[in-house]
Amino acid sequence: MVPDIEWGKNVRVVLDIGVTDSSFAATLFDKGVLTLSLGLKHDLVDLAQVAIERGFPAIVSPFSNRRLPFPSSAFDAIHCSGCNIHWHSRGGKRLLEINRILRPGGYFLLAGKHNSIEVEEAMTSLTASICWNVLADKTDEVAEVGIKIYQKPESNSIYRLRRKKNPPLCKENENADAAWYIPIRQCLHKIPTGIEQHGTEWPADWPQRLENYPDWLTDKEKVKADTKHWKAVVEKSYLTGMGINWTNIRNVMDMKAVYGGFATALSEQKVWVMNVVPVHAPNTLPYIYDCGHFGIYHDWCESFGTYPRSYDLLHADHLFSRLKNRCSQPVAIVVEMDRILRPGGWVIVRDKVVILEPLEGIFTTLKWDIHMTFAQDKEGILVAQKTMWRP
Repeated sequence: MVPDIEWGKNVRVVLDIGVTDSSFAATLFDKGVLTLSLGLKHDLVDLAQVAIERGFPAIVSPFSNRRLPFPSSAFDAIHCSGCNIHWHSRGGKRLLEINRILRPGGYFLLAGKHNSIEVEEAMTSLTASICWNVLADKTDEVAEVGIKIYQKPESNSIYRLRRKKNPPLCKENENADAAWYIPIRQCLHKIPTGIEQHGTEWPADWPQRLENYPDWLTDKEKVKADTKHWKAVVEKSYLTGMGINWTNIRNVMDMKAVYGGFATALSEQKVWVMNVVPVHAPNTLPYIYDCGHFGIYHDWCESFGTYPRSYDLLHADHLFSRLKNRCSQPVAIVVEMDRILRPGGWVIVRDKVVILEPLEGIFTTLKWDIHMTFAQDKEGILVAQKTMWRP
């Protein structure tokens, strides 16, 4: 319907809202598209857990009054098919949130049963008010299913042509990337224009964007060093020296991602990596999206938005030392790791020796198997495997 959309090339990172099955992610899987499914907590027919069981990325999050835990201008395309969201209601707040996280020039694919004339008119008015262009509109009269493909503007010039300034443009000091416990604003974020702002240009085609350094990135040398470091660690240690059978590993989480170097190092493996950027760490998540990975903001003093037994491997690089003065006890974080890790799943923890020693005791009380401990110059690594034991 839209030849400009080249799945797996210019469109690499996609958000699928409201999971009724995994067919959309499965269809795009062989095309090299990374599809993150967003399960909605209020949706009684949501099947995000099935997506995770099948090996497709998914998280569960409320989508009502608060921003989703993603940076602005993150996704190349966003898909909603039968997601039961009334986009036109409440002043279109949720569509404004979609506009925030959609990349300038990005695509919004909306599919579903026919709506009433009133709903169709309200949706047409809303999308026109935020200057989305309708690229395609097709209806299957037999199945009574229609699909519309919208495109977000690539520049601010079109906003100046609006007759009605509703919704208004957001204030200059409104941080579009702030997403942790931030209410959805009923305003329209401007398209980034400054050279220091991410989202000003479309990334290179995949897989070139994996190691393409955008102009807005100021610390390119740090990123290159991070990528080189994790490639060496993964190739020389993680893949061969820890006893992990990587053919059984599919769902991976980097609990404290920085520049996504760990995910890049695993890009040739048949895994997907959830890059978690702690809310109190530097905001590196926009770059992670620009290089073709995905991730979310999270505070590890709270539970993570997923079902129990979701992940096959958890990677924590100096996570516990960063949280030492924030969360009450490391045991609470370990319990959350135990909740989201499958029996037989693996944990790799890199941290200071003074942090690892009590952690080993906590894992032991959970009857986890400690496969390796190693320390050098007050830094160390701990590799453990969760067992089937339960108290």
